[in-house]
Amino acid sequence: MEKIKAIIFDLDGTLASTNSLIFNSFNYISKKYKDKELSKKDIISLFGPTEDEIIDEFFTEESDLVKKDYYDYYSTHHDSAKLYPGLEELIRFLKSKKVLLFIYTGKGRKTTDITLSKLNVLEYFDSTITGDDIKQRKSSGEGIQVLLEKFNLRKENVLMIGDAVADIKAARSVGVEVASVLWDSYAKDEVLQLKSDYIFNTVGELKEFVKKHL
Repeated sequence: MEKIKAIIFDLDGTLASTNSLIFNSFNYISKKYKDKELSKKDIISLFGPTEDEIIDEFFTEESDLVKKDYYDYYSTHHDSAKLYPGLEELIRFLKSKKVLLFIYTGKGRKTTDITLSKLNVLEYFDSTITGDDIKQRKSSGEGIQVLLEKFNLRKENVLMIGDAVADIKAARSVGVEVASVLWDSYAKDEVLQLKSDYIFNTVGELKEFVKKHL
């Protein structure tokens, strides 16, 4: 890894412990509108499209009402989600070193902004790309390419950090190095099979690596 000048973070399961909140939010609307409880596996199988796209597909006739309920639930129950211990300290450290910080997430703009605002970290990020801002889904590198061009960055100076298969595929499709973090990955086995450039089990390990490459 060359000198790190920019880091692109995934959000759910990487920066913030939002996975349970997402599962509960989808189960809330599924129970309310379909009288059906979904397993974690069922919900994970939906991941890829944004929340709006998922709801439009599965709640066709009343999607507007379902969306309102989903976002209301996500927002009012957000206290269950936190930044992983040590990450805010790491983010502040990186900003003090003038490292550009970005978010690239497959989730929609609404829930992204809710999470970053409620966790009081929105101000630290120089740009945020969500599933609503790209034409292709996140396993493509479209969002990364947008950031490279907008900020005139060399691929060799950029690190993608995420917890899922989509993060690895996105980074590799563009040619930037990728670090997989496993502190809350719902797809740990699949991630390990793809052999990321770097694997970190703790925030402390990630911080030590980053410090050596600034």
